[in-house]
Amino acid sequence: MTDTAQPQTDALNPAQRAAIAPFIAMDVKREAGLLEQAGAQIVHMEVGEPSAPPPRRVREAAIAALGGQPVGYTDALGLASLRARIARHYREAYGVALDPQRVAVTTGSSGGFIMAFLALFDAGARVAIQNPGYPAYRNIFGALGIEAVDLPVDASNGFAVTAAAVEQADAAQKLDGLLLMSPANPTGVLQSAESLREIAETCARRGIKFISDEIYHGLTYDQPAQTALAFSDRAVIVNSFSKYYCMTGWRVGWLVVPHELVRTVERLQQSLAISAPTLSQIAAEAAFDATDELEIVKAGYRRNREILLNGLPSLGFDRLAPADGAFYIYADMSRFTADSTAFCHDLLHRAGIAATPGVDFDRTRGHLALRLSYAGAEADMVLALERMKGFLTSR
Repeated sequence: MTDTAQPQTDALNPAQRAAIAPFIAMDVKREAGLLEQAGAQIVHMEVGEPSAPPPRRVREAAIAALGGQPVGYTDALGLASLRARIARHYREAYGVALDPQRVAVTTGSSGGFIMAFLALFDAGARVAIQNPGYPAYRNIFGALGIEAVDLPVDASNGFAVTAAAVEQADAAQKLDGLLLMSPANPTGVLQSAESLREIAETCARRGIKFISDEIYHGLTYDQPAQTALAFSDRAVIVNSFSKYYCMTGWRVGWLVVPHELVRTVERLQQSLAISAPTLSQIAAEAAFDATDELEIVKAGYRRNREILLNGLPSLGFDRLAPADGAFYIYADMSRFTADSTAFCHDLLHRAGIAATPGVDFDRTRGHLALRLSYAGAEADMVLALERMKGFLTSR
């Protein structure tokens, strides 16, 4: 049999818009998985993923939905019942009245970001983000031709964005938007309600489109998070069932947008995703009734947080971001290294701890920091400290 395939003469070069940085946390996860396949026992602290299964009600709802009826597309904006339940959540959790028509169910928060950015910004727009911050923001911006404008946060400002910083950045060169996460990844910092109010008012006054990433709501340890909707009816909200609700792999999240953007988002969703996964939407609606189970999971995060906050300083990691919420510790490691990537590589291969180097979150200062996720089991936190101590002693 003759092979009629033509020889490859030219490399297939990717588009320039695809030349974005890797999401290093996911690279670490892949490398850790390969080591596990070879027999290594890895403590996973690299990705922000709950180790707990989805709540019982979520699993039961999904199983019931597979009882023989078709699981087809939903409306592009999502199941009407889920959109209504999300709107009810804002009334119950925050005291904010919300029209369900303003809710769009998305393929996780990631799909929500793409939808929001396309709806709000043209190529060349300038959008401010906190730095260090979630790396996918910058990477999606790069693919869409949007310019990221850094708002540096560190110990001097409590790792929190201020209205004054937003105003200063806008005065230096006009901003089209602000994207703010609270509680934040990687620092865990919670913006106060007053700071959110001031930021929302500044954006309104200066004509800056305000996107509030609230995917870690529900995961705070001393005071509850407040939604930006409490201070601005013009804010675009991004949220997800991944973190608090333990549904990362179900890929279901939501947007809240002003009325005039609903049809825009609907058109984008129709062509980019058709709809979020139907089975996931059905299960997600049940998640709102699983609070008792989810609060038990959260109590485990609280214990893990205390273990690390108490144990890391004794190992020399004594400069930590506040860790008000989410499930991350962001640690200064300048006393140990000026190369967080090499440090985390050695930590994985020599100590069996998967951690994310700070360069994933901060390309300027991240070589001096690392992020640890404490979303795993309590025993893993204890084991991680033991392994870390041995690793540091042997260096």
